[in-house]
Amino acid sequence: MIGQAPQRKRDHVAVLMGGWSAEREISLSSGKAVAAALEGEGYRVSMIDVDRDVAVRIAQAKPDVCFNALHGRYGEDGCIQGVLECFAIPYTHSGVLASSLAMHKERGKDVLRPAGVPVADAEVVTRKEALERHVIAPPYVVKPLAEGSSVGVVIVGDGANGPPKLIAEGGAMEESVMVERYIPGRELTCAVIGEFVTEVVEIMPLKGLVFYDYEAKYAPGGSQHVLPANLSPDVYQLAQKYTCQAYTALGCRGAARADFRYDETGTGELICLELNTQPGMTETSLVPEMAAYAGWSFGELVRWMVEDASCDR
Repeated sequence: MIGQAPQRKRDHVAVLMGGWSAEREISLSSGKAVAAALEGEGYRVSMIDVDRDVAVRIAQAKPDVCFNALHGRYGEDGCIQGVLECFAIPYTHSGVLASSLAMHKERGKDVLRPAGVPVADAEVVTRKEALERHVIAPPYVVKPLAEGSSVGVVIVGDGANGPPKLIAEGGAMEESVMVERYIPGRELTCAVIGEFVTEVVEIMPLKGLVFYDYEAKYAPGGSQHVLPANLSPDVYQLAQKYTCQAYTALGCRGAARADFRYDETGTGELICLELNTQPGMTETSLVPEMAAYAGWSFGELVRWMVEDASCDR
């Protein structure tokens, strides 16, 4: 059990949603769900569809606190957090530094590796280089350096003749991408909510999907969640341990979720793929499901996040 959700002490919450990243539509879904739940908890809610005049919109709304329901660039990478720090308005989730480190896949690895969290070997090259040759031996994964929700991720299979055509998501051909060793096996995830570590979930993509991609994450019926995951006690506890270590090493706050691959039938390695500081809050999202398993309703979860909000995170 997480414990009792705090009593409501704040009144007016601005829910920041939308934005202009590749994850805009998912952010709108998260924001609408959060806003409805907060109204159900008795808060006065202003929904702000974030664009380039977000600072003006926030100043006009004059909220007691901002619930950050943005995903992707500018909402998950420390940018909006910096704006809110300048306004001295308390906000949910992680602060400027933790958000920027976790969002940047190379910098995130640089922090997690010395903290004892195993990560996959990778090379950072230009998109042009990744198109021209195999940077590392297949199988491998090509992913943008700073996107979430599996946006722009491409798997290059064993025996592939050459690199695939990559979609230039939001950038020029020369933008940097990460070429990462492919880890086969089971998809696992675990979260930290404040000082509470959740149970481990196994994610099983359906519809013949190769991995937990954008469709598997957000389409109804795109994946099956096994909670708690059917793992040996040693692996289960190790996933929880690595999640806590990653959360602490990056300096996260609020709710954050770590994603893993477990090569059960091969090397036996458990590898952390990334830590998500702005986990989704849609009807198919994992953190609300984990919180529900621990005894919290969706309304209690978002109330806790609002009451936990602060500056200097």
